[in-house]
Amino acid sequence: MANYEEKFNSISELYERILPALKTKTEELKREKLNFVTPKLIWQYCLINKWSNKKDLRIYEVVDDILNLSPLKLEIYYKKNLNRNDEIER
Repeated sequence: MANYEEKFNSISELYERILPALKTKTEELKREKLNFVTPKLIWQYCLINKWSNKKDLRIYEVVDDILNLSPLKLEIYYKKNLNRNDEIER
């Protein structure tokens, strides 16, 4: 088995590389009638609540966190930060 390690040089590069996973989760949640969800909202939630204290994140771990994100936790985060969420690009 090859020792292949995906690396990224910046947070913005990571965002671009995982954007398909963010869009997939956004569409899934919109089918569940969570119409406030955007890729940026999911991204911000994960940056703050999942990855803020982690080092050496792997892309597969990031994608797994996104795809297995709890809709309830995301909704609570959104409601707690409702005023700040105006800053989230839609």
